[in-house]
Amino acid sequence: MNRRNFILSGAAATAGAMMVSPTELFAQGGKVRLGFIGVGLRGRNHVFIALNRDDVEIVAICDTQAQSLTECRKQFDKKGVKLPKEYTGGLDAYKKMLETEKLDAVIISTPWEFHKPQAIDAMKAGVYVGCEVIAGITTKDHWEIVDTYEKTKVPYMTLENVCYRRDVLAVLNMHRQKLFGEILHLEGGYQHDLREVLFNDGKSYIGNGVEFGPNALSEAQWRTQYNIDRAGDLYPTHGLGPVMPFADINAGNRFTHLTTYSSKARGLAAYVEKKSPGHKNAKLNYKNGDINQTMIQCANGETVLLTHDTHLPRPYSIGFRVQGTEGLWMDVANGIHIEGQSKPHQWDKVDDWVKKYDHPVWKKYEELATGSGHGGMDWFVFNGFIQAVKQKRQTPIDVYDSVTMSAVFSLSTESIEKGNKTIEFPDFTRGKWKTKKNTFMLDDSGF
Repeated sequence: MNRRNFILSGAAATAGAMMVSPTELFAQGGKVRLGFIGVGLRGRNHVFIALNRDDVEIVAICDTQAQSLTECRKQFDKKGVKLPKEYTGGLDAYKKMLETEKLDAVIISTPWEFHKPQAIDAMKAGVYVGCEVIAGITTKDHWEIVDTYEKTKVPYMTLENVCYRRDVLAVLNMHRQKLFGEILHLEGGYQHDLREVLFNDGKSYIGNGVEFGPNALSEAQWRTQYNIDRAGDLYPTHGLGPVMPFADINAGNRFTHLTTYSSKARGLAAYVEKKSPGHKNAKLNYKNGDINQTMIQCANGETVLLTHDTHLPRPYSIGFRVQGTEGLWMDVANGIHIEGQSKPHQWDKVDDWVKKYDHPVWKKYEELATGSGHGGMDWFVFNGFIQAVKQKRQTPIDVYDSVTMSAVFSLSTESIEKGNKTIEFPDFTRGKWKTKKNTFMLDDSGF
């Protein structure tokens, strides 16, 4: 299955450039031959973006559910594009796709437990991997992804779109111009009322469902069960991935330890009882607390606080905070304060600063990103991945950053299960962080 025999010389490894065998890499016309593993709601969002590009050919799609395939076909029909080859019938159908089709890259948008094996099989097949969050269920899963990458040299990228959020990139631009001084503390998280998603019987996607499992709709088929079985931060990458470049994580700095605390669990049972009094799902013991907070220590002395809050009534927020010796930004407050430029003890409106320090890449490609989803972030993360495939280079979010932002999933659970014990954070780079440079979105070379 190792069709393309990816090779990295020592010099190329340092530069992050890919070298491939003379085998033709792209389809006729220079298009990336793309396969999709999973075409549910999130997978079809990626299909939508791909269908609006002229440098991508969707060769094949794979899903075990007929409904997902039916809805995906409609996207091709609407665009007047030839239907791709379909693979279905069982959990191993994707393997047949990898063996049969001549693919350059795959997009994986399946339930979390399938991400690791599907990604590893794709890397072994010589196919670039763009995988939705999270990377794996256990810490061992994350190590296996790293080991496979280091053996095959086939790039793996977590499709963490919030890394490309407009205000995040503008603030990163400010940070690189030293407006915040020395960074001391960072915060982020996933604070999003997901009760309607976690309980959905398919009769009404907006709020009336109280069911989960095989007969439910979309993520309620599988995601809810995680909140019954384990406590911890089940969605760490939206908060952690975007703040990593501020602290040069894996590029001169790294996470060393973490500790996680979880509140009592009341929100999910109360939601079901309110919607359907006496329902059996209101009596379940949901193991995951409504609020999970993880404190992470960095090798260079910074601290990072992550919050997972998805079971209670609340507006959506990532809860970003970037704080240094000269100022801070907090997205919840929609405020920024820079010493010497802001009035003492007062917030400035962050929108004014974003306009002034808008990231050059955002300004350059804003029109292309319009309508792609999540305020344009989806186009940027998808484009970053596709351009890496086209240029035969390392992905902008590499395998080490991908597993680092994802591993809090398992490490936070371990901390809670051991009585909020401080857990050592694995060095997935095996020491490479000491010499690697932070190049994320330094320029538009990857676009």
